[in-house]
Amino acid sequence: MNLAICPGSFDPITRGHVDIIRRAAKIFDKVIVLVLTNPNKNHTFDIDERRVLIEKALGKSDNIEIDSYCGLLADYAKNAGATAIVKGLRAMSDFEYEFQMALTNKKLYPGLETVFLTSSAENMYLSSSMVRQVALFGGDISPFVPPEILDDVHNVLKKYNKGGNE
Repeated sequence: MNLAICPGSFDPITRGHVDIIRRAAKIFDKVIVLVLTNPNKNHTFDIDERRVLIEKALGKSDNIEIDSYCGLLADYAKNAGATAIVKGLRAMSDFEYEFQMALTNKKLYPGLETVFLTSSAENMYLSSSMVRQVALFGGDISPFVPPEILDDVHNVLKKYNKGGNE
């Protein structure tokens, strides 16, 4: 089986993430969407909230599974029997960091390849941090997150709203 992992913090999942995951699911037999805990980030959504949002955004799929992990991605991939990591690239600035991570993961687990999928043009600017910032000031995030999770995202983010526009 050709197994790939789409890792990320997904804080929250965006339309860009969904696009990359669905495209990966067309290429690989199975895709694990892996919600990672990054100790260098302060997550707005806890890991369980992020998993629920991903489940709602993606719906049911025969070849997409959702999991979470705190540790080295290469270790998870090796234990799962994955052959690839799929990462979305928005801009050249993403590539430098992702390339370094790909080389590190390859060193830690030589059987692992990293596949880069370029963002669709309509999602090139999109990031979870941008979604959080727009929501923080009461802006409309409906173009940025899947409609299935819009209310859920608003409910969590409105407690952080400092702009008073919501």
